[in-house]
Amino acid sequence: MTQPLALIVGVGDGLSASLARAFAPDHKLVLAARNTDKIAALANETKAETRALDASDPAAVEALFESLPAAPRVVIYNPSFRARGPVAELEPEMVRKSIEVTAFGAFLIGQQAARAMLAADPDEGVRGTILFTGASAGVKGFPQSVPFAMGKFAQRGLAQSMARELHPKGIHVVWVNIDGGIRPPGNADDTSDAMLDPDAIALEYRQLTLQHRSTWSNEHTLRPWVESF
Repeated sequence: MTQPLALIVGVGDGLSASLARAFAPDHKLVLAARNTDKIAALANETKAETRALDASDPAAVEALFESLPAAPRVVIYNPSFRARGPVAELEPEMVRKSIEVTAFGAFLIGQQAARAMLAADPDEGVRGTILFTGASAGVKGFPQSVPFAMGKFAQRGLAQSMARELHPKGIHVVWVNIDGGIRPPGNADDTSDAMLDPDAIALEYRQLTLQHRSTWSNEHTLRPWVESF
């Protein structure tokens, strides 16, 4: 049987690399990033195809989906952009970029993923899964982090609307709230669990794609045991 296709957008050396490794054993992978040179080793390791992409460019996103060898069964959106500082001092263009990458890009990828999945044949009533990487900022805005909160709140609203529209059509949509810091690459010796393990997060994403449609999640929160609610 031909392996299903998984598209991961916004790939680097952190969580997205763990996601690629988690899906590689039983999916054909396409990894999209602004700079594909930086993910060449990961692509070779996971036998993935790569695509250069600015996720906030509508034409580029459309071209990405047209280039896929098949309709994706899994689409994951990871990109975000942070502009920090007091609200009175923020540069408007940096705020615009934050919203374009975090929210508008999520819409563009979500729209094209929905189109592709709706046109595909369902497997036991399921056409695919769309996962958005969220953050605590999509639930509560933090000081000096206005642009990130704006982007993540918009992304969460996008996912909620898409879930209500697309779940009855066989497309599983989930916004994943990463409620805490992610352990950076090269810090595997830290066993305190004070930060989220990216490999453990990736396993949760994998499990979301396996949920039976009678128990689909539309939001899923992950936090280390030391993180306050």
